[in-house]
Amino acid sequence: MASAAMNSSEDQEKVRFQIELEFVQCLANPNYLNFLAQRGFFKKKAFCNYLNYLQYWSKPEYAKFIKYPMCLYFLELLQYEHFRREIANGQCAKFIEDQQLLHWQHYTRKRARYMTTL
Repeated sequence: MASAAMNSSEDQEKVRFQIELEFVQCLANPNYLNFLAQRGFFKKKAFCNYLNYLQYWSKPEYAKFIKYPMCLYFLELLQYEHFRREIANGQCAKFIEDQQLLHWQHYTRKRARYMTTL
């Protein structure tokens, strides 16, 4: 009986870990942030507290599971009311998305050049 309860608890922790990881990685998408802002999620104190709680993903023992590190930057920015307010503007989200794409393109070219010199 105790073993079954322990397995159930471990399963719940595993599912929670996966859900939180997936949600945090979704924060790397400026259009998703815009979606949340336009629907008023960032005006809710409980949701902002949840975003603050998720800061633990920045610790190395958790960050190693993240595939899209840009999400940690946005998670940090979401701690500021000004950013939460501005991301509701579609043009702001589009600008951020464009800058992300430019960064990735530049990084890829720079990385390719670096790898050919080795």
